[in-house]
Amino acid sequence: MAGHKRQPMEVESVNLGFQIAPMIDVVFVIMLFFMVMAGAVKVEHELKQTLPGLAAVSLDNPPEPPDEITVNIMEDGAVLLNEEELDPPNDKKMPNFTAAMNRLNLEAKNRGAKVLVTLQAEEQALYDRVIDVLNAMARVQVTNVTFTVGNEE
Repeated sequence: MAGHKRQPMEVESVNLGFQIAPMIDVVFVIMLFFMVMAGAVKVEHELKQTLPGLAAVSLDNPPEPPDEITVNIMEDGAVLLNEEELDPPNDKKMPNFTAAMNRLNLEAKNRGAKVLVTLQAEEQALYDRVIDVLNAMARVQVTNVTFTVGNEE
């Protein structure tokens, strides 16, 4: 038998089936992770505070909706207040526009409403003219201004 060579054994594929033990280990590790992390979560609490300047709304006197004003600045320097041109394009002081904005602002304040101004400049409008309009609105203390560029479509 000393000269006898061993024959290589054929490895039979053994189907061990679904192994549940490693799966249980993984589940326990995941469960342990979530249990540990659950204690570290900070719960946010609601703060019962009232912000300054906000008043309770009464049903018998609802607040006035804001007055919406559109100011268009054209390429040639013309300024239109709700589609109406008030001053010539080369007038830097804009007295008629300033007076109209002052009147609209005072009327809104007397009613308890706000004035919302949308400043819509054409793409090729001069920046100096936009600054003139902003200066006129600053003189009458209009503060709620929104900018758009180009035509609304």
